[in-house]
Amino acid sequence: MKVSVTEAKGQLTDLVRRAQAGDEIVLTRHGHAAVRLVPVRAALDRKSRCAVLEAVRASAAAKATLGPSAERSQDFLYYEDGLPR
Repeated sequence: MKVSVTEAKGQLTDLVRRAQAGDEIVLTRHGHAAVRLVPVRAALDRKSRCAVLEAVRASAAAKATLGPSAERSQDFLYYEDGLPR
């Protein structure tokens, strides 16, 4: 929903309620979008942040794949005697 700043002055309470309910409210100035009203997300407490971090760590560990070691990763470029191919 687009509303001019001048119109928004008279209906700010209603616009805030609609934004909190999930509606996208864009305030315009001279016909151009100027500001978007969005609800503020509640900050996570310490326990919730730790849970999110643990979930990310577990997900990363599950996706990790082991490949060749770095010291042997370029061996295909050389013959058995150590000379370049």
